[in-house]
Amino acid sequence: MYKVLVTDNVNDEGLTKLYEHEHFTVDKNTELPPKEIKEIIHQYDALIVRNQTKVTKEIIEHAANLKVIARAGVGVDNIDVDAATQKGIIVVNSPGGNTISATEHTLAMMLSLSRNIPQAHQSTTNGLWERDKFKGVELYQKTLGVIGMGKIGTEVAKRAQAFKMTILGYDPYLTEERASKLGIKKATLNEIAAASDFITVHTPLIKDTKHLINEAFLAKTKKGVRLVNCARGGLIDEHALLAALHSGHVAGAALDVFENEPKITEGLLKQANVIVTPHLGASTQEAQIRVAIDVSEEIINIFESQSIRNAINMPQTSGEVQGRMEPYLMLGEQVAQIGIQLLNDAPEKIDITYAGELIEEDTSLLTRTIIKGILTYHLGESVNLVNAIHLLKEQGLTYNIQKNAKNKGFSNYLELTLHKHSKEIKVGAAIINGFGARIVKLNEYRIDVRPEQHLLYIKHQDIPGMIGQVGSILGKNDTNIGTMQVGRKEIGGEAIMVLTLDKKIEQNVADNIKSLIGMKDIQTLELTTGYNFQDSPFIEV
Repeated sequence: MYKVLVTDNVNDEGLTKLYEHEHFTVDKNTELPPKEIKEIIHQYDALIVRNQTKVTKEIIEHAANLKVIARAGVGVDNIDVDAATQKGIIVVNSPGGNTISATEHTLAMMLSLSRNIPQAHQSTTNGLWERDKFKGVELYQKTLGVIGMGKIGTEVAKRAQAFKMTILGYDPYLTEERASKLGIKKATLNEIAAASDFITVHTPLIKDTKHLINEAFLAKTKKGVRLVNCARGGLIDEHALLAALHSGHVAGAALDVFENEPKITEGLLKQANVIVTPHLGASTQEAQIRVAIDVSEEIINIFESQSIRNAINMPQTSGEVQGRMEPYLMLGEQVAQIGIQLLNDAPEKIDITYAGELIEEDTSLLTRTIIKGILTYHLGESVNLVNAIHLLKEQGLTYNIQKNAKNKGFSNYLELTLHKHSKEIKVGAAIINGFGARIVKLNEYRIDVRPEQHLLYIKHQDIPGMIGQVGSILGKNDTNIGTMQVGRKEIGGEAIMVLTLDKKIEQNVADNIKSLIGMKDIQTLELTTGYNFQDSPFIEV
């Protein structure tokens, strides 16, 4: 049974699937102060919030059993994502649930701004009839600058075209090809500032976008420009905007979000050419139901089927992709375990190569699985798929991913290389049709070993009788050999043996083998024999 805590006013209709699910209990309390959340959060497996609750590092540090933090909406700036990642907690949101709602609110604000609708309404209800005072401007054939061409920005651009507006779009990931398909022009921020009659912002609030619309940007804009922000407070420097409104350079602004909600920068509300709403972009009945449904389904999928769709801090992986990649996830973990045990030290550098069919797949989850397998050897169960990359960077390690179209002699192939000073360990593996997972390379030696729980790796001089002597020692100590693979470069030179055993050998048995003439190295290797999301520390079933 999983326990879910809801601390904000999330739509109950949208939470129905969680309420009715036999494996979940839901506690909803929207009046909890931060201190009480901190005191009880250790009891819960999942937390659902909107934008009221601030999920701080302090709260996360007390979340001993928390696996998922779900934001019923888009922005996650009220959640300390870094702290959650370090703790191994998945952070998910509902990126598409309020797209239409926010899009329509943006257009409503733009129309209200252009025609002075709120001001005219207030004047008329006060008994006045001031037709000349509220003369507006048309959207028709005006230029609209859209900063941020994600889901909402894209939908705004599509609808603005119905007004015959010229659309300039800016986004770091916007290509000329996509802009052409949308019927807009790709532009720089400076080009948008210089040419736009209306500017609307639709970016997340991150370090690089805070005060994106600032004094310097506003100085580059056309006199008479109108600004709309229904995205995140802090994208517009409110003091710079106020100064530009006072000077008359900016003709008006429509704001749904503010830097320090619910507090609004003093002076903005006194501006006759500013219209404001209290963060209503996602506040439609339909949007609130959709985002609640989204996070409910996401939580159920994570715990019940281990399918992760809208994670902020790890690869977004559907059940379908996970199904295709599952054999490789198990193999990747085993390759990592072999590599790190043979290195027997913390690596300085990690190289991962994918070849054959794997170059066509999304291997981000596989990469995390391999890194998790490497780090767990020294860091233990604190490592999981969520925090593996973070912990790797924390250790000062670098990793490199290469995708090679050459198939390396196999239809699929993955290779891990661990570096430590002059020492290098290389492990290659493949899934062979009809035979399953195989370790096919150890350093420079070609082998064919099925990865099993107990392996014995031996490096020795290639002399007659070595295989027999090893088998004799194991037999005398009641250890059965499943398979044996040998590899050598030349007759009489250095060679290796890799044996699968029915059980782990005792140290005295290993010492007896190591004492044989011509023996160079012997290592017992212990592998996990299955991989599933359920085995990950953030999912306990």
